[in-house]
Amino acid sequence: MILSPESLSELSAEQMREMLGRLMGDLRHKQAIIDKLTHENAVLKRLKFAAQSERFSPEQRSLLEESLDADLQAVAEELEALAPPTPEGQVKQQPKRRPLPAHLPRREIHHDPESTTCACGCQMKRIGEDVSEKLDYVPGTFTVERHIRGKWACAQCETIVQAPVEPHVIDKGIPTAGLVAHVMVAKYADHQPLYRLEPIFGRAGFPVPRSTLAQWVGTCGVRLQPLVDALKAVVLRHGVLHADETPVQMLKPGNGKTHRAYLWAYAAGAFEDLKAVVYDFCESRAGVHAREFLGDWQGTLVCDDYSGYKEGFKSGRIIEAGCLAHARRKFFDLHVSNKSQIAEFALEQFGKVYEIERQVKHLPAEARKSIRQQQTKLALDALREWMLLQRQKVPGNSATAKALDYSLNRWAALTRFVDDGQLPVDNNWVENRMRPIAQGRANWLFAGSLRAGQRAAAIMSLIQSARMNGHDPYAYLKDVLTRLPTHKASQIEDLLPHRWKPAGGTGA
Repeated sequence: MILSPESLSELSAEQMREMLGRLMGDLRHKQAIIDKLTHENAVLKRLKFAAQSERFSPEQRSLLEESLDADLQAVAEELEALAPPTPEGQVKQQPKRRPLPAHLPRREIHHDPESTTCACGCQMKRIGEDVSEKLDYVPGTFTVERHIRGKWACAQCETIVQAPVEPHVIDKGIPTAGLVAHVMVAKYADHQPLYRLEPIFGRAGFPVPRSTLAQWVGTCGVRLQPLVDALKAVVLRHGVLHADETPVQMLKPGNGKTHRAYLWAYAAGAFEDLKAVVYDFCESRAGVHAREFLGDWQGTLVCDDYSGYKEGFKSGRIIEAGCLAHARRKFFDLHVSNKSQIAEFALEQFGKVYEIERQVKHLPAEARKSIRQQQTKLALDALREWMLLQRQKVPGNSATAKALDYSLNRWAALTRFVDDGQLPVDNNWVENRMRPIAQGRANWLFAGSLRAGQRAAAIMSLIQSARMNGHDPYAYLKDVLTRLPTHKASQIEDLLPHRWKPAGGTGA
């Protein structure tokens, strides 16, 4: 807040000291962030330009360079946002770029003032124009958008009017929102590394260097982060959440080795009114990551038996709901391995429960709860009595005993859905959201850095949530990236996948 000299003179000494302390605190906090980002930037540059090629295969080297270029650009964007404004009269130098090839088709887009009548009443005359070119891409074909901004002048009072420059998600860059959206979808939905996109674009007539593509990815990761933060906040408003995690190899560039990181997924309950998933990339599987993501959230968490979630249940704020599919899977594996009759009978009983669920899944929560208590409870009570009886007959260290113990030890959590019609029977809703990750791992080999993994998690949150709501991820991202530069921060939720409608349309 900037105060006028008159306002400052009216403040007491105590108010001045308080304001000074607050401003110094803000300055120290901002400087700490700048120092952290500057250090990270230096480390990334050292990794990028150090001679480490002997430690990597060509594919690994390409993926590492993509991550470093994207990370460097993301850090640069964050530093620029924190930097003080450019002094008046001083023009910030922009890097020169090569002109777009003359052979590419051009589409002219004219931008002229709404009125060319001067304030003095005279009709203005066109005296020139400014032209900027943006590179657009439709799969297989590059085109160039020529943005022509005519200059209009009044001969009487020498006033010059020109339409303002439209803001773009990559300011002063060559790509249109459509091209950037294509790169993001190719990388994070179709799992195409950037070093594969480079020759694909070359065949279309303009070989965009992978370093440039990586810079676009880094910039977009920063620009889209507010949407992901808003999506997380919306997900955490719901009282039922699913959680699951899967391993992803992450590169340690300093020694050329990888270690096991984890991608966590959190989704609103299968019966909630929100279709959304938020991914969280973390360096390990430690339970602290789940606790940090959930914060002070209160509700019922549907999850497997992983111990990392247990600490959150001790507080009483989070109620555990087990996954019946995990319990069933223990017996399925047992039956596949040795055709166990005990496993076969258990599978038949689980089948009865799932048959009831198929009949009630489209009913309102209260009706679902009523039928579960009338039918499902009887089937589960009988199954538990049978399990207790069988447990007394089998050796304690046998595979059958382990399958029985998994269900018996978690019975309260596994059957919690019977008394709550809003709870699903299992965790399959979020496990299905992990399938694209499993597909992607075969292509990326590893995450190039912690920042790269976090960026992938953020963008995949938007892409997969768009798919869950029936949207084409490309159409969604293209429209969002077009509107984002001028969209009000207070209305950011309007751009989230579950609320999104194309500009001028009724939804995808």
